[in-house]
Amino acid sequence: MKGELIELIARVVQVLRINMNWMTWNLFLAFIPLALSVWLFRTKRGRSWVWWLGFIVFYAFLPNAPYLLTDVIHLIDDIRTIQSVWMITLVLIPVYLLVIFAGFEAYVISLINLGYYLHRIGKSHWIFRIELITHALCAVGIYWGRFLRFNSWDFITQPDALLTKGVEELLGKQPLVLITITFVILLGLYWMMKRVSLGFVNPSAQGIAVQPNSPNTDTPNVG
Repeated sequence: MKGELIELIARVVQVLRINMNWMTWNLFLAFIPLALSVWLFRTKRGRSWVWWLGFIVFYAFLPNAPYLLTDVIHLIDDIRTIQSVWMITLVLIPVYLLVIFAGFEAYVISLINLGYYLHRIGKSHWIFRIELITHALCAVGIYWGRFLRFNSWDFITQPDALLTKGVEELLGKQPLVLITITFVILLGLYWMMKRVSLGFVNPSAQGIAVQPNSPNTDTPNVG
């Protein structure tokens, strides 16, 4: 019994060690747009060419944050490897939930910061539309990353492949279905997490956040 327990713990440690590599890297990519959103939208600076360059990089890396939702597919293989209900419930699943939550929360706060910026420049009525467009773009980016294995920097390293293979893939029935499902998931989770995040920082903001076209939307300072 003791030997089996030691073997099980060793197996769990091995699985976590392997996962920490890609989890750390994916979280790093997810926090890049979060950091950029603070720099772009929370500091009062003019929209110079440097600002616009940062804005492009922000949108190029933004899909990496909700992309962590798709990493749940690795959980299935890990469950088969560990095969212990207790270890899976008490160790593996909490680790996955923490990583996925951190990545998606980075996505939520990034968009809240963008909404704050739009409100500050008097474009509050654009917030909801920009959020919808962003969800759609990120759904495409997630599909490109998960199924076509493109990276954010491929916009620079291989733009031709993105414009040919990437766009061609979007015309198929299956990709459109997957992208639509991803868009709906992003929309639903973001709607919920945005209100939780705003309510945690300022409970009075929840009533404001429910009205995306209100001139006071996204006024709380979350970033």
